[in-house]
Amino acid sequence: MGDVADKLAYFQAITGLEDTDLCTEILSAHNWDLELAISSITDTDNNRPSSSSAATTRANIEPHGHGAGLVLAPNGNNQPPGIAWKLITLPFSIISGSLGLISGAIGFGMWAASGVLSYSLNMVGIGGAPRSGTTPLLVVSQAASEAVDFVASFERDYGRLRPNFVTEGFMDALQRSRHEYKLMFVYLHSPEHPDTPAFCEGTLCNEMLASFLNENFVAWGGSVKASEGFKMSNSLKASRYPFCAVVMAATNQRIALLQQVEGPRSPEELLTVLQRVLEESSPVLVSARVEAEERRNNLRLREEQDAAYRAALEADQARERQRQEEQERLEREAAEAETKRKEEEEACERAAQEAAEREAALAKMREEKALSLGAEPEKGPDVTQVLVRFPSGERKGRRFHCTAKIQSLYDYVDSLGCLQVNDYSLVSNFPRTVYGRDKLAVSLKEAGLHPQASLFIETK
Repeated sequence: MGDVADKLAYFQAITGLEDTDLCTEILSAHNWDLELAISSITDTDNNRPSSSSAATTRANIEPHGHGAGLVLAPNGNNQPPGIAWKLITLPFSIISGSLGLISGAIGFGMWAASGVLSYSLNMVGIGGAPRSGTTPLLVVSQAASEAVDFVASFERDYGRLRPNFVTEGFMDALQRSRHEYKLMFVYLHSPEHPDTPAFCEGTLCNEMLASFLNENFVAWGGSVKASEGFKMSNSLKASRYPFCAVVMAATNQRIALLQQVEGPRSPEELLTVLQRVLEESSPVLVSARVEAEERRNNLRLREEQDAAYRAALEADQARERQRQEEQERLEREAAEAETKRKEEEEACERAAQEAAEREAALAKMREEKALSLGAEPEKGPDVTQVLVRFPSGERKGRRFHCTAKIQSLYDYVDSLGCLQVNDYSLVSNFPRTVYGRDKLAVSLKEAGLHPQASLFIETK
């Protein structure tokens, strides 16, 4: 954003103002200081009624990536502001810019005075001597400072297992996602909202979700209490928290909103949404990557052709073209092989993860049922001795209170983990009686199994 056109495009993308003349006047009134100009608009926007709800918006992605996405606009009807709004905001913008210049001049004067005083004290030996090897402090923008503070606060409150939020401003993070050919995951943090702690701990800090975000997205987070987080909440029209969105860089410094998720969500729900958005947006990302690679290849090819034209004959140029084509073919085949290998690895990882999850759920169920049985009672007149024979021939026995239900017998069998099936019945031989699922609420004594019983398992 070093020139006037880039600053004007960025200002229009953040504020949603489409009138170029009005935007130019506002920026000129603030000496082309983007932060002051944007602050004057967002501070004024706070007095306007906000929309009741922000609908989830899906960007229409064109096949060749031209203007990919829906451009953000803080005003609800996407109409340019009227002449009355121009007349109202322009004086305030000029006053705000003037105050900013005065404040900056005062701050610079205080900084210069403190530097002179420090130098004078050092000269007379009062001030501390400069330490050797120290490096000068780097100037950090307000947006980057807020990002660093947010990441530190989030990690302090919820631990290190989290999305890797970048410690830079929103537009810098957006440019990073453009250069890495990834989508950008945006999280607006409302510390005072009652759903925020549970969402951060249970969803954002979920290992599977965090890993997926870190691998496939550039993650940026901001607190709505901070300047840039507040501005982005207005631009994205956040009406409910926790608030997440997926955006990508569009043309002319604009932002394409692909998906927004408002309110608490489970890790699985949010992961499903992100996977869908990633799948739908992958053609655009792949196209952008291919186009960039083609531009680099074309530039290199032109340079090689120019050098060959000046230095060699037509035969040398033909051999160079042949070599280039062969190199591109090999790179394409290598890329296809690498893609296939990654897909196979991901499929294996997913299968292993699903198997582990099923085994963990089964182990948890067994443990819960074993705990529900309680301690095994001692022998007595009110205690029933039950012997269960499994299809493998193995026998297991346990004592139960005679008032225990048939359900307790099924829980006992399930807790042992000896069966590979879930659909089975407990049956007695003499007389043959099936204690099916319809008798789960019957006590052992009522079922005629007291004081002792021998049962076998009949699978279906």
